Amino acid sequence: MIALTLSLVLAYTDQEARSLFTEANDAYYRQEYPAAIEKYQRLIAAGQGGPDVLFNLGSAHLAANELGPAVLYLTRASRLSHDDDIAAQLAVAQQRQLDQVIGAQETEPFLQRLARAVDDRLVTIGFLVSWWLAFVLLVVFFRSPAGRRTVLGLVTLIIFVAAVALGGVVGVHAWVTTSVQEAVVMVPTAPARQFPGENAKIAFEVHAGLLVRVMEDTGRYLRIRLPNALEGWVEKTNVTPL
Repeated sequence: MIALTLSLVLAYTDQEARSLFTEANDAYYRQEYPAAIEKYQRLIAAGQGGPDVLFNLGSAHLAANELGPAVLYLTRASRLSHDDDIAAQLAVAQQRQLDQVIGAQETEPFLQRLARAVDDRLVTIGFLVSWWLAFVLLVVFFRSPAGRRTVLGLVTLIIFVAAVALGGVVGVHAWVTTSVQEAVVMVPTAPARQFPGENAKIAFEVHAGLLVRVMEDTGRYLRIRLPNALEGWVEKTNVTPL
């Protein structure tokens, strides 16, 4: 399913951007995927990288059987919106990958799973509102008669605890965003070597569309980790960060 809405526009006027978005969708439905991709890319280059555009761009790449860009843009869309259509399309792309990683799957740390599961914007709003409300209730508490303070104090405490919890989630999300680096393999086949260097022995190969975690960056090479904890060094040009 192709999203049919376009929100914020930066470099284009609202009318121009909507017209370009419609043209891209029309090209997609005519199965003119290169033309659709080019138009979606123009919107992104202009600063419009919302989940609708990213979803459509990823879908166009998937229809063109370009798994690397398809997984890249669909994953970016999924990080911005917990939409069922995006999740379903991303699952289709992942099923087409050559790399169905075999072996003990590394369990994603709890904090990372927590950060992926929440909408950071909603949590941030909830934190600010609950913190403000707790402060207001605290002021009311000290100005209230002694007989009313028990219930009011309990409510204030509950809201304050909720604000602290939400603040912790906001902090976790910020930490995951800045410290956990992921990338998508873009080329059909990329050798993963035992050490950084073109003469190093190839340990295994990865293929287009595989999502990996970046552990180390030496400039030309990246040390990547697969979901089953297997590690190797690939050339930076073979992957694109999320």
